[in-house]
Amino acid sequence: MQCLGAEHLDSAERIPTQRQWRPQIYRKCTDTAWLFLFFLFWTGLAFIMGYSVAAGATGRLLFGYDSFGNVCGKKNSPVEGAPLSGQDMTQKKHVFFMNSCNLEVKDVRLSSTVLCVSSCPEEQLDTLEEVQLFANTSGSFLCVYNLNSFNYTQIPNADLLCPRLPVPPSKSFPLFNRCIPQTPECYSLFASVLINDVDSLHRILSGIMSGRDTVLGLCILAFALSLAMMFTFRFITTLLVHIFIALIVLGLLFVCGVLWWLYYDYTNDLSIELDTERENMKCLLGFAIVSTVITAVLLILIYVLRKRIKLAVELLQVTNKAISSSPFLLLQPLWTFAILIFFWVLWVAVLLSLGTAGAAQVIEGGQVEYKPLSGIRYMWWYHLIGLIWTSEFILACQQMTVAGTVVTCYFNRNKSDPPDRPILSSLSILFCYHQGTVVKGSFLITVVRIPRAVLMYVYNTLKEKQDGALSRCVSQCCCCCFWCLDKGLRHLNQNAYTTTAINGTDFCTSAKDALTLLSKNSSHFTSVNCFGDFIIFLGKVLVVCFTVFGGLMAFNYHRVLQVWAIPLLLVAFFAYLVAHSFLSVFETVLDALFLCFAVDLETNDGSSEKPYFMDQEFLSFHS
Repeated sequence: MQCLGAEHLDSAERIPTQRQWRPQIYRKCTDTAWLFLFFLFWTGLAFIMGYSVAAGATGRLLFGYDSFGNVCGKKNSPVEGAPLSGQDMTQKKHVFFMNSCNLEVKDVRLSSTVLCVSSCPEEQLDTLEEVQLFANTSGSFLCVYNLNSFNYTQIPNADLLCPRLPVPPSKSFPLFNRCIPQTPECYSLFASVLINDVDSLHRILSGIMSGRDTVLGLCILAFALSLAMMFTFRFITTLLVHIFIALIVLGLLFVCGVLWWLYYDYTNDLSIELDTERENMKCLLGFAIVSTVITAVLLILIYVLRKRIKLAVELLQVTNKAISSSPFLLLQPLWTFAILIFFWVLWVAVLLSLGTAGAAQVIEGGQVEYKPLSGIRYMWWYHLIGLIWTSEFILACQQMTVAGTVVTCYFNRNKSDPPDRPILSSLSILFCYHQGTVVKGSFLITVVRIPRAVLMYVYNTLKEKQDGALSRCVSQCCCCCFWCLDKGLRHLNQNAYTTTAINGTDFCTSAKDALTLLSKNSSHFTSVNCFGDFIIFLGKVLVVCFTVFGGLMAFNYHRVLQVWAIPLLLVAFFAYLVAHSFLSVFETVLDALFLCFAVDLETNDGSSEKPYFMDQEFLSFHS
């Protein structure tokens, strides 16, 4: 790596020049102190990862353990004071909860006794005789270890040492080998207790479990619609824009109408007695009101901007022309998403390992629990900051890569001969010279998001206690302010990254130069750029509308069985997230193009001495 003070000279004279508004022949590392700080921060994260592996009992996390300190599927060492510990569980690889349908959390502990068994009961067992028969035929003993299967039906207190009847059918969960009950009622309670929130997630998990096939199908539909929308923007024409806007209007009106119709149908259904139906009705009312407001606002904006359809086509065609010089830009969200998924999985694994770090402590009945080690909570907070900062860093790298590619292609005199491998060139410049700038920009977002997350937690806590109305109002206002600041910083970061790609300057200088330049040309670009972003936003809305409509039709057939309103909301959020991931490339390219356009107008006048870099299509936006 050529960083830490190295300088890059591309000119034939190899002489540094003063900074200008165009791709520089002189480039050096920027914000190296921030890169060093990020390295130190990740050194701390690496220490936490190593500590979680050493002290976090990864075996207990992956393979599971019983109530007596034995890790399933392994030969264990005895724990002093626990007579049933230290057993050979190499043939007993599955974790079985003796009271899986009635789990409770008492003093941060599960009330159910947990055992290691050789197999999970796949059929319901209604009596102790059936439990005994299952043990004799399968070799899987569902009662405590010191009770012989012959005594399951002989001793009077066998029901206290065996699972609560009836034992639901269960299957082993892949990878973690937990015996998961298969009935929806037991599963929802079982899962909600394991994530330590019984009341609020019980029915939600039941709805997701009951409609898991529908949820998966809707997610696939959202993915397909996002791909279709991306290709629509890629080959946009005036006719397609008219069809696109017509579909948006119809989709908004149709979804809004269906929500109100379903709410009316629920209110006039005299047979509604279940809590799930009442909760669906309340959620439908909220969805209908919100969708009506959103529909009204969007329809007004579409009506006001209807005469600028030609401008929308020209904007997207210019954007597509920039993308056509580097078509692999459309794949950037995929590899970014893959890297994020890998990091998130690693982060969750470390978090869970930290959660299992503890010293064995014997409690009543010879059972064993693990007391958390001191200092773990501080590691959790450090780990949380690492999640936000690193995620923002990865996203910022994508923005910088796309911006650098656009800059390389825009400031190329010979348009018939585009640069070779501009994406790889942009990546190499990023990692060799400007990682510190990306680190600094992502840190600013992190600084804003952490207080916002804390305030949201405080607000939810006060809301649950149903007191402190003034405090809740203040915290909500602060959250709104932080949200606005977050959006403003993200826009500032994008322009700063583009300026860094042009001039090779540090973050603060780039942000200042970008703001100064855009403020001079605000009359030229603000309305045009915002309109382009609005068209792309409508594409995301279209994906969400059709996904929600499909969900309404699918979930409504099972209204009695599940609380489907919350799963539908999660599906809508996922649809917007997927659409944003695919269409964000168009937004980034459009913003970078307009900044390059502003730089071109600032430094050139179109004369033979100072010709424009822009294409003729771009000149139509200059007035």
